[in-house]
Amino acid sequence: MASSWAASDRLGVLRRYRDYLPITEATPLVCMGEGETPLVRSQRLEARLGCGPLYFKLESCNPTGSFKDRGMVVAVAKAIEEGQKAVLCASTGNTSAAAAAYAAHCDLRAHVLVPKGNIAQGKLAQAVAHGAQVIAVDGNFDQALSLARAITDKHPIALVNSLNPYRLEGQKTAAFEIIDHLGDTPNYLFIPVGNAGNITAYWRGFVEYQQRGKATKRPRMMGFQAEGAAPIVLGRPVEKPVTVATAIRIGNPASWKGAEAARDASGGVIEAVSDEEILTAYRLLAQEEGIFGEPASAASLAGLFKMSRQGLDFGNSTIVCIITGSGLKDPETAMAIPTEVREVPVELTAVEKAIGVA
Repeated sequence: MASSWAASDRLGVLRRYRDYLPITEATPLVCMGEGETPLVRSQRLEARLGCGPLYFKLESCNPTGSFKDRGMVVAVAKAIEEGQKAVLCASTGNTSAAAAAYAAHCDLRAHVLVPKGNIAQGKLAQAVAHGAQVIAVDGNFDQALSLARAITDKHPIALVNSLNPYRLEGQKTAAFEIIDHLGDTPNYLFIPVGNAGNITAYWRGFVEYQQRGKATKRPRMMGFQAEGAAPIVLGRPVEKPVTVATAIRIGNPASWKGAEAARDASGGVIEAVSDEEILTAYRLLAQEEGIFGEPASAASLAGLFKMSRQGLDFGNSTIVCIITGSGLKDPETAMAIPTEVREVPVELTAVEKAIGVA
């Protein structure tokens, strides 16, 4: 890697990249240690895919366990600057966790609208623990977002979904970090696509860094939706999106046009992967790389495998896959993996026999 950071050097997104963000003298420089997440090189899958080098950007290492913290810190700081006392979001989980945490840190009220019965327990637990008012809407994410927009249009509450332009400003800093670590832009960036704000933000970051002379090129943006929630691939909204990857279970992305623009300008793709492909990649990440990401995170690796099977040659390419959130966000999926838990007496020989050394 071209550079590294000491733990004491963690400045947070607002301080480290303030020259690239809409920061004024009145903006509070909020920091919970977001950003500066690891870029980990593959130990086994790189060889299996015949590519190289392959890296995983662990956005799961952010304070609330997902990439959402990057954008949330900017959105909340600007809300405070504007005199807001409360924030509101619609969420499949990660946004609600980030909004609740940063609101608590900054003494703001937080209200979150979640699709009833369609949010992973790990994410819901975060919002509850941080003291947010959680409202379960008897509908899907898109309907919850419509309600959130209507409420914030009518009342003095800051909408902190990715429709908030400050969210994408914060999220673009992950692209800066990748270039700072590698010394230049990778050839390919593989990323899950749900509400499509992240792929839009990364592209913005890569373009800005190149324009400022920090990189010599731009990557091909390779975005992947789940088959049951693939409106951009289908070219139309999906009324009832269905996928095990709850974080990308979105039928009408707010940043649809931005995602298409990133794809087209970069010569990339936005395609779909099946739940089976997502879960296979999910297990491979955990068992062959030691990386425990939430199911949506695995859509990036699933997409890489799919493109490789279709004959795309990655032999001399630097690739980065984005791991958007921690596997602890959705423990139910991990516990559904078939495994045998053997019970033995409290005896040395019994344990030795169980592990195959007797």
